[in-house]
Amino acid sequence: MEKLGPNSANSSPLTPLIFLERAATVSGDSPSIVYNKTVYTWAQTHRRCLRLASALSGHLHISSGDVVSVISQNTPAMYEMHFGVPMSGAVLNTINVRLDARTISALLLHSSARVLFADELFLPLARSAVSVLPNPPLLLPVDEPSTNSSTYNHLTYEFLLSLGDPDFQWVRPATEWAAVVLNYTSGTTSSPKGVVHSHRSVFLAAVNSLTAWPLPLHPVYLWTLPMFHANGWCYPWAVAAAAGTNICLRSFDGPAIFDAIAENRVTHLCAAPVVLAMLADTDRVLPNQVQILTAGSPPPAAVLRRVEALGFVVTHAYGLTETGSFAVSCAWKGDEWNGLPEAERAVLKSRQGVRTAVMEAADVVDETGESVARDGETRGVVVLRGGYLMMGYLADGEATAEAVKGGWFYTGDVAVVHPDGYMEIKDRAKDVIISGGENISSVEVESVIHGHPAVGEVAVVARPDERWGETPCAFVKVKAGVKGAAPTEAELIGWCRERMPHYIVPKTVVFLPELPKTSTGKIQKYILKNIAREMGPAAAGVAPVSPTSRI
Repeated sequence: MEKLGPNSANSSPLTPLIFLERAATVSGDSPSIVYNKTVYTWAQTHRRCLRLASALSGHLHISSGDVVSVISQNTPAMYEMHFGVPMSGAVLNTINVRLDARTISALLLHSSARVLFADELFLPLARSAVSVLPNPPLLLPVDEPSTNSSTYNHLTYEFLLSLGDPDFQWVRPATEWAAVVLNYTSGTTSSPKGVVHSHRSVFLAAVNSLTAWPLPLHPVYLWTLPMFHANGWCYPWAVAAAAGTNICLRSFDGPAIFDAIAENRVTHLCAAPVVLAMLADTDRVLPNQVQILTAGSPPPAAVLRRVEALGFVVTHAYGLTETGSFAVSCAWKGDEWNGLPEAERAVLKSRQGVRTAVMEAADVVDETGESVARDGETRGVVVLRGGYLMMGYLADGEATAEAVKGGWFYTGDVAVVHPDGYMEIKDRAKDVIISGGENISSVEVESVIHGHPAVGEVAVVARPDERWGETPCAFVKVKAGVKGAAPTEAELIGWCRERMPHYIVPKTVVFLPELPKTSTGKIQKYILKNIAREMGPAAAGVAPVSPTSRI
């Protein structure tokens, strides 16, 4: 066959921004965003995003490659910025609202941000962050969408939109490898790194999100996952591609989620495992079936059982900031697994699974780079290869080279591969506990402790030990509303001794009112590791020191 190459009709750069145009054309009168009593249609959202892009370009003189940052919860403005900012040619940087001013200052300085939008709730934090910078970004408040911008005598988000052109010809990327977003890692194990994704990688990640956890046309999607975390796993763009309805909430708890589901007939939501625990502990009736995608730390099988007993259908996936969306999912084997007992189904569902259709390859390799045996026991590091991985870490070639070796991205997560080819994360490489020369998976210990009916949350880290080097130390939050006396340290240790080899059993159990977490519900183990280290070596007869004041 004659060798043909690209032509002018098929070589346009891939970009997720085209999803918005299609939604506005096909479903212009359908609701795009519901926020309190504010409802926008897709046609309105399209125009607002064009106004934002126009105002950034024409009034704030933002040009291609400039970084525009935002500190906000899940609001209409936060959603609009995922389209409007890159439509101006700029790079969107969403900042974790739980960071302190000092860290935010460091991120703004590292990214050379030109503009910082800040939700009015976080204006004091934003002002503190920019006050110490030699060349601070322009700080603009994000006011409520119902605000009459004509009453303002200073520049706000809504007033800026009023200056923009709704027919603006948005800036299409010259190449699909142009940066579209800059995300900083959560810093659960190290300092945050700036992850750069291209238009191409985000387009592929969004398409992947549509296929690996299928969204039908016009889904009703509830935002419990923060959009500032890896851009909400690329669902701002994926929901637009499906012309769905985004239900936005500033904050929530278990009852608020059930209320939002009932009021809006929610069909889909993404959630960290901590949100699953929140749902499992809410005594409410689910008005309709809801699909949940969960990722992050491996969800305990006991929590999955409780959530699915309420009528939720949970899909478990795995990804990182560096993958944008999830790269591995526990693809369900239909009738083969549906007929298994409930407990066995929950164990299978807690596995991370296999690569998604759009991710080229996923493997678990040993220290030589060879695939580990598929025996469910041999451990190695998860590696990934595919078109929607990051382009690299901003201004950190050394970290990029360390993470990407031999054509593979090394995640740092330790896993096994079962005979059916499904992988199961056992731990972060930095979280493995080495006791007397034996490797102990903190995740396995946590899973057993989670099975105790009084345990709400648990995290297991290493504590120095005079004899064994280090031993497991469990930090536990007791479940709210537990009847009777709260469990004791001896009771939980006894629970573990009945269910696991004795050398794996925690030697120390510490009860806390709350475990330290990132904004997406990931437990910050580095804080707990520091506490365990400060407690000193565990020794027979020595009671653990209360660490409550240190959090």
